[in-house]
Amino acid sequence: MDAATIAGLHPLRLMHETIATALAYGIYKTDLPENEQLNVAFVDIGHASMQVCIAGFKKGQLKILAHSFDRCLGGRDFDEVLFQYFAEKFKAEYNIDVFQSVRACLKLRAACEKLKKVLSENPEAPMNIRCLMDDMDVRGFIKREEFEQLSTSILERVKKPLEKALLEAQLTVENIHAVEVVGSGSRMPAVIKILTKFFGKEPRRTMNASESVSQGCALQCGILSPTCRVREFQVQESFPFSIAVAWKGSAQDSQNGNVMNQQSRIPFPKGNRIPCVKALTFFRAGTFTVDLQYTDVSELQAPAKISTYTIGPFQETTGERAKVKVKVCLNLHGIVSVDAAQLQEEVEFEVPVSNEPSKMDVNMQDASVTEKVRKTCEKKTNIPVSELVYGAMRPVDVQKAVEKEFEMALQDRVMEETKDKKNAVEAYVDGMRNEVISYLLSNNSEREAFIAKLHETEDWFFEDGEDETKGVYIAKLDELKKQGDPIEQRYKEHSERGSFVDQLVSHFIWYRQAAASGDPKYEHIDLSEKQKVLNECLEAENWLREKKQLQDSLPKHVDPVLLLSDIRKKGEALNRVCRPIMSKPKPATPEKV
Repeated sequence: MDAATIAGLHPLRLMHETIATALAYGIYKTDLPENEQLNVAFVDIGHASMQVCIAGFKKGQLKILAHSFDRCLGGRDFDEVLFQYFAEKFKAEYNIDVFQSVRACLKLRAACEKLKKVLSENPEAPMNIRCLMDDMDVRGFIKREEFEQLSTSILERVKKPLEKALLEAQLTVENIHAVEVVGSGSRMPAVIKILTKFFGKEPRRTMNASESVSQGCALQCGILSPTCRVREFQVQESFPFSIAVAWKGSAQDSQNGNVMNQQSRIPFPKGNRIPCVKALTFFRAGTFTVDLQYTDVSELQAPAKISTYTIGPFQETTGERAKVKVKVCLNLHGIVSVDAAQLQEEVEFEVPVSNEPSKMDVNMQDASVTEKVRKTCEKKTNIPVSELVYGAMRPVDVQKAVEKEFEMALQDRVMEETKDKKNAVEAYVDGMRNEVISYLLSNNSEREAFIAKLHETEDWFFEDGEDETKGVYIAKLDELKKQGDPIEQRYKEHSERGSFVDQLVSHFIWYRQAAASGDPKYEHIDLSEKQKVLNECLEAENWLREKKQLQDSLPKHVDPVLLLSDIRKKGEALNRVCRPIMSKPKPATPEKV
């Protein structure tokens, strides 16, 4: 959760990978039974670990029945087998010790990972690495059978998590309807053989091996979000570890001669549903502590203690040990914590009771007798709880990390922008050095000056300009564009001028022909308006002729006098005057009575 906060994420729920895979599998299944439970085993062998999950499916819901794992069994272990094999082989054949070079080790490990993937599809595969070490090329070869023999000790470990999962779920292989495999490591044929032999059925690959977890998480987000419409699917998650609450005996026990032995209780056994809340009752005379810890860390490779909670101070008023109720929570994220503590005391108080006199007591001066009755009630007082999570970050450290992450994000953005500006300069240099430049620049001095500037910039890239700031690249591009933009503008004007001129000519020719013709569809237009159209066409034609003659007399390296923008404006002015006149509709003819 701290990592998500630092990254600027706000998780709706933390999910286990295998549960996300099970959700991605079940939510699209339309043939799930309504009453009978369908059991599916999910085997995920990734790069670093192996996980097995057994889930029970019914229509619209899934329940996690068991979860087991081997956190040190994954694809990288098989890579290591190949790495050790070829390291020894190359040492014997080429007298190369890759362990003497970090670079050589990295190259060999990368090659071994590729080789493993090739062996998953082929019975044998070669290995060729150029300049592995000391400028020496190496060659190797291995068959899939040899690879599997070398990996025997690793393959034997695949079966253990499968057995543990079945035992925990209290099922047999006959109760497993299907086996789904995901993860990159599950593609190895030897692994598939072990799974097939163990379950007695061929594992399926109906899910995307690399994306099933992210798909399941996205679907869970959709289910939790009020703005998304996702098919309703209930996920009954279970916690894969056993959590205990531990504490020491009270000081009063020590005074009475009893040893303050460590005591514990397991409120959340393995497989406990998530979320869940349990309440524990303690009898204490003052502040005390409780520890939350794993009951079994043999497979976790983690410290037993998760967190310590100090409960108090509080003041007991009876002179005896007070009753304290502690609420332990296993929340939606699978995080265990002490959420609250209450001091529960019995308090006595007097309640006045009025007794009405009987008829025989009419001589009594008082009309009624008031008595007081003592009663007791339970008073609940919240007790402060302070938390110490082992290995966790303090809130102040989380905030510092958030600020540091923001700084690094800004640095990344500056680096990306700097790279973009550098690429823009390089692209400009390459783009301007082409035949268009030599075609437009008939002026030798201008051409030579600009080409020299391009070469100078190119040389600068390989010397001082390889690693400059964003501002330097911007300034360098602006400097080039001062010379290059006029060239580009002249080229654009020259290459597009013909089409612009043709379009303007077609406009005034059409308007002129329409106004001068005796076409009946224009007979309703006044002659004065038609003459206005003819005058406007003549003015546009004369303007274009004069400008074009002047433009044709100029050399190509001189700035043009007939600009595309001027041609466009002249065409718009022509349309503004002529189009309303020539498109005027005929007046409606009166109806005959």
